[in-house]
Amino acid sequence: MQHPDVTGFFDEDTNTVTYLVADPATGKAVVIDPAVRIDMVHATLSEGPLEPVVAAVAERGLEVVHILETHLHADHATGAPALKRRYGVPVGIGAGVRRNLPLFAGLYDAPDVPVDGSQFDRLFADGDSFDIGELTCRVMETPGHTPGCVTYVIGDAAFVGDCLFMPDFGSARCDFPGGDARTLYRSVRRILDLPPETRLFTCHDYAPGGREIAWESTVAEQRRSNIHMADGVDEASFVEMRATRDAGLSLPRLILPAVQLNIRAGELPPAHDNGRRYICLPIGNFEGAEESRG
Repeated sequence: MQHPDVTGFFDEDTNTVTYLVADPATGKAVVIDPAVRIDMVHATLSEGPLEPVVAAVAERGLEVVHILETHLHADHATGAPALKRRYGVPVGIGAGVRRNLPLFAGLYDAPDVPVDGSQFDRLFADGDSFDIGELTCRVMETPGHTPGCVTYVIGDAAFVGDCLFMPDFGSARCDFPGGDARTLYRSVRRILDLPPETRLFTCHDYAPGGREIAWESTVAEQRRSNIHMADGVDEASFVEMRATRDAGLSLPRLILPAVQLNIRAGELPPAHDNGRRYICLPIGNFEGAEESRG
């Protein structure tokens, strides 16, 4: 089985892991779930989290050929536009994102947002594949957390986004627009049907109990000990657990600004007549203010 080189870069502000995945034979590479930092106090964006990724690409002489999003993120702003401008490569996301775009475009009164997904360069469907040098990336639709979630299977590695976390943290919430716990259960079972030695890489880690940050497990480990999805947990039990857990979760800290950027594939909203760009707050449309973690 193909064995890509995988390097994770952890952003402490959003608990997000950005991945650099390279073909050791050719040096071709992809970046998965790149993040930038939002400073709400000073109303600024920082590409700081991308700097170690860019440095690693240069130091290793890699050629980035794709930027990949596992889903439309609600807890951090994507750094895809900055990398696209740097490397001149396409940005891809699951085609299911089109189910979310009309809702969010309406919520934020954003007529500039294409609801057909054309702000992204590629919309992946289940079973799509493409090459990364001598590696093959296969796309699995794994909705449930959001309708556009996909898992990228590259050799013996799978990048699962928010479908799964480390075994001691479980699974993602399903109460965002288009989310569905029953659908997530079935998606995760597809992931866990991959070979047991498959390396699984999550988009976030929250270090429960104060353990060290970690983002890599295996199918075998998840099936044995995931607190929400281990073997033996049936669909009905999972759906009941998620409904109870999700009802007590507050919104992610950065959902209001992050979604406005991410529905535009990471670009800022268009400038107003005064030349300034603004992030709006849709007053009264959301409840909760504290950060939520899955």
